[in-house]
Amino acid sequence: MANNNKVVANNKKAYHEYFIEEKYEAGLVLVGTEVKSIRQGKVNLKDSYVGIKNGEAFVYNMHISPYEKGNIYNADPLRVRKLLLNKRELRKLIGLTILKGYSLIPLSLYLKNGLVKMELSVAKGKKNYDKRQDIAKKDAERRMQRLND
Repeated sequence: MANNNKVVANNKKAYHEYFIEEKYEAGLVLVGTEVKSIRQGKVNLKDSYVGIKNGEAFVYNMHISPYEKGNIYNADPLRVRKLLLNKRELRKLIGLTILKGYSLIPLSLYLKNGLVKMELSVAKGKKNYDKRQDIAKKDAERRMQRLND
């Protein structure tokens, strides 16, 4: 991501739950009031995931709070939203998810030149002992940092 991007939401849980292999940038098909809510930062990526159906990528469980001034034009907060990727990227993602068993996880949502973009990753799930090792490593780094200060 370049410097002219404004990060609206991050999925901190993804780095704890998964090993991140590759990252992709994708656009989203949104309704006008959803864009206004995203600009206000009212979006949650915590339990969201990307699925591929009929050769197209969709993001599930991404919660965009209804826009206060949107009245009847507000869409369902948890509706399925289509991701915009080119055909080559889609074919590669289909191969990785079906053949190799990877998961597609949204990492962040940001504004790039006025457009809403999503950074998604190809990820492999961590086991419990992997998570414990990561926590222990971070704890040790914090202790070392405190001793150095």
